[in-house]
Amino acid sequence: MFFAHSKRAGRVAACTALALSAGMLLAGPASADKPKPPPAATKEAVQQKAPSFTPPQLTLPQREVRAGAATATAKAAPLLSDLDRDGFEDLVFRAVDGELYSATSSGQGDLFDLLRTDDVAKEIIPIGNQGGAGEPEVLALSENGTLRLYRDAGPYGTPTSSLVGGGWQVYNKVTSPGDVNGDGRADVIARTKDGYLYLYLGTGNLSKPLGARTAIGPGWGSYDQIVGFSDANGDGRADLYARDNAGTLWFYAGTGKPAAPFGARKAIGGGWGTYTQLLPGGDGFLLARDNAGTLYVYPGKGNGTLAGRQKSGSTGSMKGIVHFANGGGTAYTGKEGFFATTPAGALYWYSNDTVGKPSPRVLASDNGSFNDTFVPLHFSSLNGDGLSDLGVLTYGDLYIEGEYIGPGWDTYDRIVGPGDLTGDGKGDLLARDKSGVLYLYAGNGAGTAFGGRIKIGPGWGAYDKIIGAGDHTGDGRTDILATTPGGDLYLYPGTGSATAPFKGRVKIGPGWQTYAKLVSPGDLNADGKADLIGVAHNGDLFTYLNTTPGKFSARARFGPGFQIYNSIS
Repeated sequence: MFFAHSKRAGRVAACTALALSAGMLLAGPASADKPKPPPAATKEAVQQKAPSFTPPQLTLPQREVRAGAATATAKAAPLLSDLDRDGFEDLVFRAVDGELYSATSSGQGDLFDLLRTDDVAKEIIPIGNQGGAGEPEVLALSENGTLRLYRDAGPYGTPTSSLVGGGWQVYNKVTSPGDVNGDGRADVIARTKDGYLYLYLGTGNLSKPLGARTAIGPGWGSYDQIVGFSDANGDGRADLYARDNAGTLWFYAGTGKPAAPFGARKAIGGGWGTYTQLLPGGDGFLLARDNAGTLYVYPGKGNGTLAGRQKSGSTGSMKGIVHFANGGGTAYTGKEGFFATTPAGALYWYSNDTVGKPSPRVLASDNGSFNDTFVPLHFSSLNGDGLSDLGVLTYGDLYIEGEYIGPGWDTYDRIVGPGDLTGDGKGDLLARDKSGVLYLYAGNGAGTAFGGRIKIGPGWGAYDKIIGAGDHTGDGRTDILATTPGGDLYLYPGTGSATAPFKGRVKIGPGWQTYAKLVSPGDLNADGKADLIGVAHNGDLFTYLNTTPGKFSARARFGPGFQIYNSIS
């Protein structure tokens, strides 16, 4: 099932005049004497050919052991995601196809359908059954910053939603630590992109489920994982685990005081950087997924420390999962692979497998469809579905997902769609003209129109490659990378400002001229950070995983043969 892509099937092409210098760059009628892109030139058509996702079965410690851990607490913490009503927490997650799925402690797993029809659930925050009837409630955060509450959100219910509010794109992490103030209701914490943490207390009123935010304090930007833990030390208060960029795990015990809900941190230990995602398992268990997609269970000792890990299920059993509900990592959406064309004009699609490598290719068009007349451009998501979009440039006309955007784009020698550069939760475009001046086009959030271009500045002709798809610095803002002909690679950290979208460049290192092509595929290993692919002149493809902010792991060779492609994007 590819529900996320069927949402866009009803797009209607606009027939509005083009405004280049001011207002919106709107879709207009293409010239009758110019060929249109082939029908296959949409991401929906490509995804329909990809294999479907099969949800994994959840294998956790025996119920007797888990029950013992659960009864060890002084006060039972509210369950946040008990979908099968067996008294144990379950998992909800977003998969590679954009859908939500569940895996329960009783070994069941299926589509977790919230009946969303227009966008992706970037973050999923289960908050238990605060309404007192029916199935549990969950909060879902859209890519554009809209937060909605879903009632009756379980396998036996019929979900209905209500708007909580907009503007939540200012946060790069939203999760529930459990019950902070002891009123029996799960609360929510949210971290800004500058590292400031806030608390939202649950109200129990489903019409207005969250109270006004309370500032917890600054300094939380040093963590790349923040995991809410209902109660790890048996005092009935919600606790936190947090992992810093050096891989050290820290424990914050709950105080029960909303004004200062967490005590001084205590070090649990190092070496936790090996995991791509940390998440709560309920009943005193911390779960951790490694780069191979294998899930491990760390039983709690009842004082915030953890016992040795236990393997849960088979190796790679969690492959294909992009983000876990209430998981610790920064949720990523926008781009999930790359396109490649042959000299004969065939288009192929390589998706990300979530364990650090591209998946086997899928033929997206027949030979001759993408010749010199039709140039494919691969953009991070420009609409609400959180999945990347395929653009086509032909005779200066730009199409995105089959929509006609307008003429005049052959003025530019580089067109890049790295994601949201303006901080409004909507995907944008960068375009460099042939004199080296870089411009920003702010998207409308539907992928059908762009605002008048904003001049970023000259001097960008110094680079032979400009790429980007997501966040490299760990703050949740979109960044870009650029290389000089001499092989120096630079990072431009994003600011979230339309008028000055980048900070000063940071040099990553030399030697990148060894690659004929550099590609931003998005997040290869589902750790929330944007990764990099290089294709050497002999056709070998290498992957670089973004580990700590602004740094990449040693390259890993994926395989040979990529010299057969004349373009990769």
